[in-house]
Amino acid sequence: MKQLTMADIEYSNRKKKTKREEFLDAMEEIIPWSQWVELIRPYYFNNTRGRKPIGIETMLRMYLMQTWFNLSDEGIEDSIYDSYAMRTFMHIDFSEQQVPDATTLLNFRHMLEKHKIGEMIFADVNRRLDEAGLLMHGGTIVDATIVAAPKSTKNQNGKRDPEMHQTKKGNEWYFGMKVHAGVDAGTGYVHTITGTAANVHDVAETANLIREDDHVVYGDSGYLGAPERPEIKDNDKLSKIEFRVNRRPSSLKMSDKFKGINWDKQMEHDKSSVRSKVEHPFLIVKKQLGYAKVVYRGLAKNMNRFNVLFASANLIMCSRAGRTKEFKCCTG
Repeated sequence: MKQLTMADIEYSNRKKKTKREEFLDAMEEIIPWSQWVELIRPYYFNNTRGRKPIGIETMLRMYLMQTWFNLSDEGIEDSIYDSYAMRTFMHIDFSEQQVPDATTLLNFRHMLEKHKIGEMIFADVNRRLDEAGLLMHGGTIVDATIVAAPKSTKNQNGKRDPEMHQTKKGNEWYFGMKVHAGVDAGTGYVHTITGTAANVHDVAETANLIREDDHVVYGDSGYLGAPERPEIKDNDKLSKIEFRVNRRPSSLKMSDKFKGINWDKQMEHDKSSVRSKVEHPFLIVKKQLGYAKVVYRGLAKNMNRFNVLFASANLIMCSRAGRTKEFKCCTG
């Protein structure tokens, strides 16, 4: 058992936990650490000669906090030294070891990106949710969100990121990428994500977001043409799916003199009440976790991070719903 220091004793007497500490405690409890460490182990540095490498779990904890709090490599290193809650989450005793430096974290992150560990983590979370009975099959909500990228050309290459593009939404132009998500219609957990340049239309990724056992798909008016897409229309299974897509408001006009029930609006309201579940994980990723603007160049690096972010969003929703015990009991 770890011996308590004077700082630990003093800190334990505080009257209130910070929101950061409550969040880290929830993540500490729900994440299957040993299994995620084994996902990384085959790709991790394992040289028997020279200096002993830093433990996988230590690096994973540091990387996850960097992702959750949207910090740079140097920023998360400084924050761990500065924050007792972060140091506790890292399980670091400064009398025995120091925080891994920014370069070590950079190399660890590149290893995760190279071997697509983010996809493995996202898939592992979904397997556990499914095994725990927390996913309801049969219906999917599809949606997409634009994530801005830096427009400036004041960089080493003197150019914008070639994998990002601009698109017009409403009366405004945006430059960046799109994250497309397929969300379980019953529970709101994200089961599939894909990434494209911002100029790719939402409806173009619909087929990639549908599960094999889905019978109903919900979407906003941007998906009105989905049933006519060749990849859906010419597919025996996908062509049988019922698309409950919201109509454009301009098509629901009715005279103000009409006093009865506008059944068209009522049906659109019912669709929207289901479709609104897709906004929750986007809210967590862009607002709570603060990833409203990309920090890397290229789609691959950003999608590795988005896989970890949406896996974390699922864990946050699972924890808030009080389902941590059921999730942890699954083997994945």
